[in-house]
Amino acid sequence: MSPLRKRYTMITPKLTKRLQAAGAFVRQGTFVADVGTDHAYLPIALVAEGRIRGGVVSDIHKGPILRATEHVAQYGMEGTLIPVLCDGLSELESYAPEDILILGMGGELIAGILDRAPWVRRSGIRLILQPMTHPERLRSYLAKEGFDILDETLVREEKIYQIILAEYSGQIRQYHDTELLFGPINISRGGELFWEMLSHWEYVLRERIRGKETAGADICEEQEILKEMEELRHEDPRDI
Repeated sequence: MSPLRKRYTMITPKLTKRLQAAGAFVRQGTFVADVGTDHAYLPIALVAEGRIRGGVVSDIHKGPILRATEHVAQYGMEGTLIPVLCDGLSELESYAPEDILILGMGGELIAGILDRAPWVRRSGIRLILQPMTHPERLRSYLAKEGFDILDETLVREEKIYQIILAEYSGQIRQYHDTELLFGPINISRGGELFWEMLSHWEYVLRERIRGKETAGADICEEQEILKEMEELRHEDPRDI
């Protein structure tokens, strides 16, 4: 076994379920960008298992980049994984990443990062996105800007996370409110996590409606979304 291969056989970082699910969308043999990498554990694991040929790991803050640099060196991946201090995707175009990971940020922040990097619309680039908040605003941006949602998945850690796989086609799409919130593919696929997420949002919206009614505020938007949710509820195969 060559020294290069041997150094990748050491025990790599244990990934959370969320990172494992995001990593499952990464294509074999690609060069990735992990934006907001923090510790670089996901790209390190992907290199170690032979999934990717390399990548660039970036963050806007020096602390995470120092941690990422230390971990890359610890696993002997200098030159294979390249740490870069930058804001979003601003310095990453020259590395020509094919799969771009943006995980653990708010949906609006992810949309802003993509909007400031028009080169992500090039053919062959895929986006793997995991919004912590406002998935509906991220999907709305993708739909209006011509990005197709190729796949989605749900994963539970301390809460249920949504992960979106997207690619630019130039085709503008329109989604219903529930599709923006939960994802058209997640809805069509169903499953226990989806119905659990739906129940959570039904509760959130009812509480929001009660609060707005007390304050005398308009509740039309919440009522419309809740109506769509109730229509989806008719397809729930579980006994509730």
